[in-house]
Amino acid sequence: MNFIKKIFLKQPDEFVHKQFIRFGKGEYGKRAVLSLWKTKTVKIKSSFEFVNDFVLFVAGLGGVTFNGIIWSKEEIGNLQGGKKAGKWIYNVENFTDDQVKEIAEKIYYFLLNADGDGIKLRIKSKIPKPGKSEGKIDVRFCQLELDEKYYRAAKDDFFWDLPECKKANIEHKFVIDEIVLPKTDEENFAKIREVAKRKGKVIREIDIDGKKSIKETEFEV
Repeated sequence: MNFIKKIFLKQPDEFVHKQFIRFGKGEYGKRAVLSLWKTKTVKIKSSFEFVNDFVLFVAGLGGVTFNGIIWSKEEIGNLQGGKKAGKWIYNVENFTDDQVKEIAEKIYYFLLNADGDGIKLRIKSKIPKPGKSEGKIDVRFCQLELDEKYYRAAKDDFFWDLPECKKANIEHKFVIDEIVLPKTDEENFAKIREVAKRKGKVIREIDIDGKKSIKETEFEV
C-alpha cells in the first residue's frame, strides 16, 4: 500500500514517516504526482515521492530483476558501497524482489530500474531537492509500464478511490503546520529531525478526463 493511501486510510507507519523527513513547516504543492494511462498496457508515471512505493509494488508482483542505486540509513553488510552525507549508498545489479523486500525497512530511497514479464520500471538516479518550486517538479521521475493483467493490482494501490477510467491525473499538496519534537536528551539535531513528527494535511486533487475533484485529510506522522 502506497504512503498516500495509508494516510487517507489513517494507517500511517514508519514508511510514511520517512516520506516527510525532508520537509519543514510550509506548503508544498504539486507533490506525489501520479498519472494513469490505460490502453493495451498500463502506464503510470509519478514524481519522486513514489520511488519506494513503485519499487515495493513491483517487487510484490514477483519475478522481477532490479538494477540501480540504493540509499540506506544503515550499513548493509553484503553490499558494496560507501557513505555520503550520513547515508550509505550502494550500486546493485541483478537484485531480486526478495532481496528488495528483505532490506526495505533499512532504506531511505530505492532508485532502481526493474524488468520482468510484462513489467518495466524506470526511475531516475538523482534525488531532487525538497524545496523545488511546483514548476520544477519532475512528473516523470518514475515510469512504470505493466501488462494489462496487472491493472487491478495497480489501481487498487495507487488509484484506489477512483472509478474505472482510461486516463487520470492526481496531484497532492502537503501542508505541514507543525513539527512535533520528541522528548529526548539527544543533542544531534539531524537525528532529532529524523524522529520528529510532521503534523498537517494532504490535499488530493484528482482529474479524470477533465472532471476534477478534491479530497483532503489530516495527518501526524
